[in-house]
Amino acid sequence: MTRRCGPQPGRRVYDDAVREALIVLWEASDRICGKRLRPLLPILVEAMERHGHLQRMLEVRSRLLAMSAATIDRALRDIRRQAGTAMHRRSAPSAAIRRSVPVRTFDGWDDPPPGFVEADLVAHSGPVARGSFVQTLVLTDIATGWTECAPLLVREQRLLTEVLGELRKLLPFPLLGLDTDNDSVFMNETVRDYCEKVGIEFTRCRPYRKNDLAWVEQKNGAVVRRTIGYRRFEGLEAAAALARLYAAMRLFVNFFQPSFKLAAKARDGAQVRKRYHSPATPCQRLLADPRTNGQVRRRVNELRTTLDPVRLLKEIRAVQQQLVAIADSPVLGDTAKPASPTLEQFLSGLPTAWKEGEVRPTSIAKAKPKRLRRRPDPFAAVTTELRGWFEAEPWHTSRELLERLQAQCPGVYPDRQLRTLQRRLKE
Repeated sequence: MTRRCGPQPGRRVYDDAVREALIVLWEASDRICGKRLRPLLPILVEAMERHGHLQRMLEVRSRLLAMSAATIDRALRDIRRQAGTAMHRRSAPSAAIRRSVPVRTFDGWDDPPPGFVEADLVAHSGPVARGSFVQTLVLTDIATGWTECAPLLVREQRLLTEVLGELRKLLPFPLLGLDTDNDSVFMNETVRDYCEKVGIEFTRCRPYRKNDLAWVEQKNGAVVRRTIGYRRFEGLEAAAALARLYAAMRLFVNFFQPSFKLAAKARDGAQVRKRYHSPATPCQRLLADPRTNGQVRRRVNELRTTLDPVRLLKEIRAVQQQLVAIADSPVLGDTAKPASPTLEQFLSGLPTAWKEGEVRPTSIAKAKPKRLRRRPDPFAAVTTELRGWFEAEPWHTSRELLERLQAQCPGVYPDRQLRTLQRRLKE
């Protein structure tokens, strides 16, 4: 079928006079689009005629007001392109990627086998999310709760795929599916193509629905924040320390930390009743799953027989202490690194560790610098004299002592300094 060119029958044709008048009105409207200019034309024409700006355009007035929004845009297309205002609203680079990645909701798993994980990033930015800081990539298996963590020095998609490849080597089972949020560090061609290349099913949650990633969100708090805390970590030294911590923590959490798993949930009006399976470690759930093959069972059992939970906990505490020293060094200055206890010393201290309160160094609040005086001390010259007066006659009030100073030094100590003198006597 041949497409006809030229004006179609019944379409209005506007001459150069109408186009010139339209350009003037478009410029007077601050170059708005046709859909906004069309309802403005009657108001704008009336206002410009009232002030004497459209005497030469009276003959084209009716044709201008008859133009549709599409015709206005078509008539101004070349003008807008030459003026540099023909910019169309462009979607974010990750929008097309998001459309190509299927959505999976919180109830769309349907009891998957081990290997389908949720992924998320935990930012270690401290109180201010400014500049560059280390982030933690967290993977949580849906079927078993197996959790793997790794630090990211910067938010970069190629680095994320490399770290994801290293975590795949640590997982005891093949990685079959990856479910993430809509963060641009996940929603990009690099990560999508990587998943297609290695045969990983790539899905995403709904925007602004964090409950779709409930499995990994729970581990963000129970594993990462509970172990790392909320300090700011930046630089290669902090990333290396986090990597050492996660190397010991992955074994301790997956083999020696039982967790609950939701079995069923029922809603009765505003009340929600939840039923959980018996607490079990991710290792126990992996071995109890009938879909786990014999090779995975053998490898996990061999690893489990070599693990010492006390030694792992000691390594975690030692690296936590190093992370605190790294994060607090700009405030506390260059201080000597605390000596790490031996395994025997650590084991002997476990029976009485509860007396010290919080034992995780990363959970202890950062020491705040003492706030010093920022104004000159008004009583610095008479502190010794004031002390002598007070010790000799301690029954005098601060008001009486201030009046005595005012009589001795007229005009030097005004009445508004009474509160300062009261604090000084209290000290």
